[in-house]
Amino acid sequence: MRFYRRDLLDISPVLTEAAGAIVDDSFTRCFKSNSPEPWNWNIYLFPLWCLGVVIRYGLLFPLRFLTLILGWMAFFTAFFPVRFLMNGKNRLKSKIERKLVEMMCSVFVASWTGVIKYHGPRPSSRPYQVFVANHTSMIDFIILEQMTAFAVIMQKHPGWVGFIQKTILESVGCIWFNRNDLKDREVVGRKLRDHVQHPDNNPLLIFPEGTCVNNQYTVMFKKGAFELGCAVCPIAIKYNKIFVDAFWNSKKQSFTMHLVRLMTSWAVVCDVWFLEPQYLREGETAIEFTERVRDMIAARAGLKKVPWDGYLKHNRPSPKHTEEKQRMFAESVLRRLEEN
Repeated sequence: MRFYRRDLLDISPVLTEAAGAIVDDSFTRCFKSNSPEPWNWNIYLFPLWCLGVVIRYGLLFPLRFLTLILGWMAFFTAFFPVRFLMNGKNRLKSKIERKLVEMMCSVFVASWTGVIKYHGPRPSSRPYQVFVANHTSMIDFIILEQMTAFAVIMQKHPGWVGFIQKTILESVGCIWFNRNDLKDREVVGRKLRDHVQHPDNNPLLIFPEGTCVNNQYTVMFKKGAFELGCAVCPIAIKYNKIFVDAFWNSKKQSFTMHLVRLMTSWAVVCDVWFLEPQYLREGETAIEFTERVRDMIAARAGLKKVPWDGYLKHNRPSPKHTEEKQRMFAESVLRRLEEN
């Protein structure tokens, strides 16, 4: 007995490291891009692959880029006079700005040759409702925005994305926050409650995962959207990866390069389901309500549920550190086997 106890005490640190590595690996796979399997592996297929590269980069990309530039020129020509010359805030001005934002998002989708199929009734502007959706990339917002001008809750971004947020998207009532600022969260909470009470405001859209996930899994939903005392309208988004993986890994790629990757693919194929509005049931807690809606989205989009908080993505060891831990564990096990 003493022998076994000594052995257990001896290997317990190793087992702890192993368990940590397994847990970390199950978390990491939610945020991994799926590399396409190579198919140009013989002399017959390689010329076809080369022809595809020439068409995508030499023909489609220039045409798509030109479409995007012309679309932006037309948008700014119409948007800035409306934004700065029409005084005050009235229904006509809001309606024109909303239609222009929808038009610009449609141009973005056209620049990827987006094939988007919408299922269910079109969202409408009504008080006391909030839309929630799973999150794969910032293009989720663009795909939904071309259908209806949502007011989205979004992390503040630098660069040209930040410029669009401040000068354009604020016109449709979007709300920005800083993930690392606790005071910002309190202010955003108040803005959310105020927004859903006004019938003239655009529909409110929230991505409760709080981060981009690779469209195979769904991480925990934040319960803020489910504590507003209003109807929650689930939206399930599923991308077909036959032509391109739409997942945006913001740690490895800027959003600009992400758009370039989409614009040099054959097409972006996506299904969007607008599901039945859900209400808090009698005796149901906000957390139970949150999980029930997440179950609906996961089932409709074919996603696997995992119990992780997506914010850990921004405060966790690097993948290299995890791989090093796994390698050390494997070497330790091999040494034990050799000794025995």
